[in-house]
Amino acid sequence: MQNRFLYFPSPERPPVRILENEGMKLWQETAADYHGLIAANDASAPNGTIVLFHGNGGTALDRGFYLKPLMDLGFRVILAEYPQYGGRPGKLGEKHFVAAGLETVRLAHNQYGEPLYLLGESLGCGVAAAIAKQTSVPVAGIILITPWDTLASVARSLFPFLPVKLVLTDKYDSIENLQSFPKKISVVGAKRDEILPIKHAMNLYDALPEGKKRLWIIPGAGHNDWPFHADASLFKEITDFVRID
Repeated sequence: MQNRFLYFPSPERPPVRILENEGMKLWQETAADYHGLIAANDASAPNGTIVLFHGNGGTALDRGFYLKPLMDLGFRVILAEYPQYGGRPGKLGEKHFVAAGLETVRLAHNQYGEPLYLLGESLGCGVAAAIAKQTSVPVAGIILITPWDTLASVARSLFPFLPVKLVLTDKYDSIENLQSFPKKISVVGAKRDEILPIKHAMNLYDALPEGKKRLWIIPGAGHNDWPFHADASLFKEITDFVRID
């Protein structure tokens, strides 16, 4: 039941023709697998590398809109992909997503070095938070867009009649996972989020350590249409915050 509510896998690997049309290519590709997508013209990135973990709807291929604003700001962007999404092998679930993400971050660090940042979107915020807690790779900062506090809290809001502790096997407890993160965290909420009510982003933000966090609320934005309400200045602000001491 949890998996039907939380995960929407996609068995199709991104076709080469579509990747070329979108100016992307598979990253860390083998005959049987790959770890994500990257811009076809992998330009220099003076401000470092961002590894981006997307939400549960769609795949990494659907997040190409992140590339231009972040690359214009001097970042390399890796659109990480999850097991069973975008034709990747593996299993669904927090344990498997985080394990895959840890390997993706390790490979990114080995190939590109520092600084390396994590960016999570919706479900990807929970993945990024867990990776930040578990990885041995130095993470220079984190950006969380439309995040939640804990999966149990979200489930109680959406399904108050269900015994969530009996239904959920995954936790995605970003409050716990980010308690000891030593660097800066940008939190971006959508004011009119109809899927993850804004209170969950606020709960997470309030629980983060003081002094190394900043909050942006996008007025008029919903969970899925927030990119239409964001401009280049927002991307600059949220990246500048985590990048500049």
